Amino acid sequence: MIAYIEGRLAEIMEDACLLVTAGGVGYEVAMPGHFLSRLPGRGEQVFCYTVTVVREDALELYGFATWDERQTFITLTSISRIGAKTALSILTVFRPDELRELVAGDDVAALTRVPGIGKKTAQQLFLELKYKLKMDGSAGLPSMALGAGNSVAVDGVAGLVNLGYAEDEAARVVKDVLKDEPDLDVSGLLRAALKALGKGRA
Repeated sequence: MIAYIEGRLAEIMEDACLLVTAGGVGYEVAMPGHFLSRLPGRGEQVFCYTVTVVREDALELYGFATWDERQTFITLTSISRIGAKTALSILTVFRPDELRELVAGDDVAALTRVPGIGKKTAQQLFLELKYKLKMDGSAGLPSMALGAGNSVAVDGVAGLVNLGYAEDEAARVVKDVLKDEPDLDVSGLLRAALKALGKGRA
């Protein structure tokens, strides 16, 4: 499964973009609307966490700005009657934290804000959504003493885990890198952490 992509932005489409990796391979990645709207200009570097969806007639990639959003997408698609397209539409309207607040507040009607979801369908989906989100917790990695509000650190650890590093090893090197360079974004953090791991600092 392809779980992370970093590449040059070549094209932006209605609900997807084309990312070209350093190896020259181009991937069409579907994304929530809010993520697409924040993409930089063509030729700029973009990274995203991805989910690979295999169908009989297609192999599709869905991209997300955060690990939490990726995991929430996986949770949504595990619910009966929610396919990948519907899950993407839900995450275009609601962020993961908003979905959890919706569930906590028993706000069934809010789901009808998603295009294609009527009142009856919302009621059916809400029951499973409430159970699934409760079972899956926050759908993200623990902060591991990196700081409760440090989403860059958490996303950095998630990216390294995706690349095959142990969670404790990833957390340690991320903490070390951010200690020296606290203003890094996630992309810069991953590059610095991989460089540090390559030198054996971890």
